[in-house]
Amino acid sequence: MPSYYELYRTSTLGTALTDSLDELIQAGHITPQLAIQVLEQYDKSIAEALSNKVKAKAVIKGDLRTYRFCDDVWTFIIKNPSFKFDHETATADKIKIVACNARRTGE
Repeated sequence: MPSYYELYRTSTLGTALTDSLDELIQAGHITPQLAIQVLEQYDKSIAEALSNKVKAKAVIKGDLRTYRFCDDVWTFIIKNPSFKFDHETATADKIKIVACNARRTGE
């Protein structure tokens, strides 16, 4: 069975899911093993949804301050980024982009 990145567990949705699972474990409604299975399914589902369902594209311009490639994961720190979407533009002071292959190496 392929393994998926656990990267989205720190998103708002992933954190809420983890907190809810912890409460269910504490109340004795589910086992820790079931909670792990739910989180693994979440990792798979979110990766597949982002890969297959999201069609939006953006152009990002800014000052690249740092970039790193480690363990098949790219990390970029960009200062003063500007995001250009189809009909709107957004800016920020600084962003961090973490990019991974859709599948882990060897799968």
